Amino acid sequence: SMRGTLAATAADSGRDGWLIPLGLPTVQPITAWLDDAGLRRRVSEASLGRGATSGHDNTPIVLEMVRLRAERARLLGLGSHAEHVLAVETAGTPEAARGLLLDVVDAAVTNARNEAKDLLGGEERELHPADWAWESERLRAERFRVDDATVRPYFELERVLHDGVMHAASELYGLRFAERTDLAGYLPDVRVIEVFDDERSEPDAGVGLLLLDYYARPTKRGGAWMSSFRDQSRLLDSSPVVVNVMNLARPAAGQPTLLTMDEVTTMFHEFGHALHGLLSDVEYPVFSGTSVPRDFVEFPSQVNEMWARRPEMLARYARHVETGEPIGEELVERMREAERFGEGQATVEYLAAALIDLEWHSLTPEEAEAVTDVDEFEARVLADAGLDVPGIEPRYRSRYFQHIFAGGYSAAYYSYFWAEVLDADAAEWFVERGGLKRDSGDRMRREVLSRGGAIDFLDAYRRMRGSEPNTTALLRRRGLDSSVVGGRRAAATGRP
Repeated sequence: SMRGTLAATAADSGRDGWLIPLGLPTVQPITAWLDDAGLRRRVSEASLGRGATSGHDNTPIVLEMVRLRAERARLLGLGSHAEHVLAVETAGTPEAARGLLLDVVDAAVTNARNEAKDLLGGEERELHPADWAWESERLRAERFRVDDATVRPYFELERVLHDGVMHAASELYGLRFAERTDLAGYLPDVRVIEVFDDERSEPDAGVGLLLLDYYARPTKRGGAWMSSFRDQSRLLDSSPVVVNVMNLARPAAGQPTLLTMDEVTTMFHEFGHALHGLLSDVEYPVFSGTSVPRDFVEFPSQVNEMWARRPEMLARYARHVETGEPIGEELVERMREAERFGEGQATVEYLAAALIDLEWHSLTPEEAEAVTDVDEFEARVLADAGLDVPGIEPRYRSRYFQHIFAGGYSAAYYSYFWAEVLDADAAEWFVERGGLKRDSGDRMRREVLSRGGAIDFLDAYRRMRGSEPNTTALLRRRGLDSSVVGGRRAAATGRP
């Protein structure tokens, strides 16, 4: 099926054979399946070389952006661009964000180095970045008997969407979803869903519209995201219109769209953002929906991911595309055991990108002027943080722009980790209260989702949770050894 998809991608581009499109992060998922080591290296080098090749070198643009952002911060009376950005985030200061990231470096690196030894079976050599995913997939399949080929038939797009993603939202928030085939999206395969709230005084009056744009196309940027075409506002009597975007490979004609577990999780994640926009109930549009600090905006979406793996949800939507059989408990248990497999590597590549982002934007104008080599700067940041682990590249590099210089992430890519502290803590709260329960959903809707940016975000979290957030749940989820955490924190606020 993967070969068929790549052949179709080539045909759509007027080429013969197979065409491998590059996704946004450094590590391309397809390298887990390419048995030819030379081809894996070609894909890896093409990925790492984006924005760094002759005639397409983004280096001058990177350096100019860094200098200009540092200069603007000084004109505003601030020490750095990072200070400017984080002043309105829940973290408050670059030191607080940096402290959270550094707190888990030792544990993540220790785990990653042990994972590399595990993958190499004790061989005395370094793992090549192009081979990490391939070796990891082989060992995961052998040890847990779980690989994408085994799992994908249980995750058919339509069943995941209706019996998984939408059902969870219905149970938690009392929502109803109806596809509007009479309304056209901005492209023929963009679907329009009207969302209803049965507990409204007028239940037949829709809450808003949700557009679904799930398939990749040549003109579409990589990744997955939620965006808003119109924000909710009582002042303007405006209902929300939001969109969820992904880059799923379009299947061959007549074949179902089968998802990996990561893609299923992404669907739940982006739907969490959509709910934040759809359930907004504020007076002024400036506070509507996801108009919140970046290190808080990921909290509702990451919480929504938890329902993808809950047993009661898997029993509903994870059914074999050919036989209709529900996914077996033994396979689910193996999937759970496999979830932490590779967590060290995943955490290191994320921390590396987040710290590169933060350090670029913490430079003064004089420091920015002195930087002339992008690769050297990145290498120094990683070495200083202890993140220069052989075989692991940062999830994003400076010359890609996305998540470091573009997309609103400048100095704020740390926000996923910050939000995950709240998310992991809240996930345990949901479980303690019985899982997919309406009263818990109503509480999150009342204190967080409906309020948009018109709240003190940590106070809202405390009102929902009933206590202060802490990192214990996050460390437990990621399988990081808490005994080595806590010695590297920079001066930080009392925030999580």
